[in-house]
Formats: sequence, structure tokens, C-alpha cells
Amino acid sequence: MFVVSSGSLVLARLAPGDFTAEAYGIGANAETVARARVQLGLDRPLLVQYQEWIGRAARLDFGVSLLYGRPVGELIAERAANTAVLTIAALLLATLVGLPLGVFTGSRRGGWLVAAVRSLSLAGLSLPSLLTSLIFVFIAARTGWFPIGGMRSLAGPSGGAFIDLAWHLALPALALAVPIAAMFERLQSQAMADTMAQPFVLATVARGVPAGRLVWRDALRVAIRPVAAVYGLVVGALLSGSFAVEMVTAWPGLGRLMYDALRARDTYLVAGCAAAGAVFLAAGSLVSDLALAAADPRVREGS
Repeated sequence: MFVVSSGSLVLARLAPGDFTAEAYGIGANAETVARARVQLGLDRPLLVQYQEWIGRAARLDFGVSLLYGRPVGELIAERAANTAVLTIAALLLATLVGLPLGVFTGSRRGGWLVAAVRSLSLAGLSLPSLLTSLIFVFIAARTGWFPIGGMRSLAGPSGGAFIDLAWHLALPALALAVPIAAMFERLQSQAMADTMAQPFVLATVARGVPAGRLVWRDALRVAIRPVAAVYGLVVGALLSGSFAVEMVTAWPGLGRLMYDALRARDTYLVAGCAAAGAVFLAAGSLVSDLALAAADPRVREGS
């Protein structure tokens, strides 16, 4: 968190121009711009600005946004909550689709249905979130089934706040869920195929255990470990800002806030967003370790 936020602040400050150049434009009066730089403290040396910022950041005070005129912490909390809603919905979709399909394809020897699922997952892995979001927005624009952007209706919810939110959430959540579900399917399929070839599975079959119980209880308990190892990392990466999807679908999340801060050269907001992203990634890594320890007794025992 310290390294990422500090690096973002310094790089944003070293880039040509500053917030006043973006706010007042190229043809602005030089004296007006100079007074604004003094008022905002942008005329001071970079080292002085960094020392003051790092002293406040140590107390979790990331300053006031130059663009919005509000504390950076409040802005990040609001936008991170919106990104969390999008992330949870996308993860639920990806998990409910990707894991069962991976178990299905990994526990079968072949067949046209297995080949079709693997082809679809390969296509999902090949499509970046930017392209999937553009495809879904295009479909929404042509059909009118879903709104093409935003988080809520401007005219107010017509069927309740929750229904309105779910209606706007469908497209960005699907755009994020498609590549994640494809990744889960590939990981789970390979892990399940390896597990089904292990001696304990053959012994279980020899004892007459039903195939459904063998696959969905005994084998899955072992095969879930690779997905558990990366699950938290996926959560952290999504929470740190689903930049492309949020930009295309106009979702007011952390990624869009970072983009606005970079465009406006709001260095304090850039550093705060970067710090939040670093925290989410670190927390995701911890979640992955805990999930792997819960799924694999060898990890808990240190072996």
C-alpha cells in the first residue's frame, strides 16, 4: 500500500502539467493559474508535498480531492462500495456457472457436450472484459432489454430500488463474469480430471459408491484446491477496480474514479485509489491462502 500509493503520487506529480492546467485550460490567464497553484499548494517542491502527504496518509488521511473538493477517503469508500456490488454479482455468476461446468467436463471422458463446453470456455478466456462489455452494451442498445450504462435510472426506479439496481447490474456483471467463469471451468476441469485418476477414486468406485456422490462429494473436495488458491486473488483484482467494464458501462466504481482522477491530474485522489487497490489485492491474497488452507489439510499442517 505504501509503495503503490507513493509511486502513484510521485509519478502523477512528475508528469507534465498539473490540476490547474486541466481545470483552466490552455488559454487561461497566467496570473489566475499561478494564484490557483499557490492556493492548492501545487507551487511547493515535490519533496515537501510528499512529506506532508505521507504524514497524513500514515493516519489514513489521504487529503482532499482537488476535483471534487471532498475528502479522498469518503470518495473511495463510496466508489469501492459500488465496485463491491459489481464484484460480488460477477463472482456469484462465475462461480455458479464455472465450477459446475468444470466438474462436469473434468469427470467425463469425452462427448459432444464436453467438447462444446470446453470450446465455449476457450472463447470466454479469449475475450477480454473490454470486448465482452462492448458486445453486451451493443446488444442492449439494439434490443432495449437492459440499460446501456449507469447504476440507477435517472427518472427514479420504476419497480423498486433493488429491481432497478439489478436491471442496471446485469450487463457489467455478465461482462466481468464471462472470462472468470471460463477460467474457473478450465482450472476445475483439469483438477477434477487429475483427481479422478488418483488411486483413492478407483478404490471408492470398487466399493460401489454411486458416481454422483463420488464426483460431487469425494473428488470435488480434493479438486477444489486449485480454484481456492486463486479465488481470493480474483476477488482482490476485481475490487481494485474493474476499469474497462466500468468505463464502457458507466458504472460509478473505483476504476472510473481512478480514470477521472488521472484525467484531472488530481494527485491526491490518484494516490488514494492506488492505495485502495493495493489493499484489496493484499486482502485477496490473504483470502486465497485461507481458502487453500481450509481446502487442503496439508497446508494447515505446514507440510
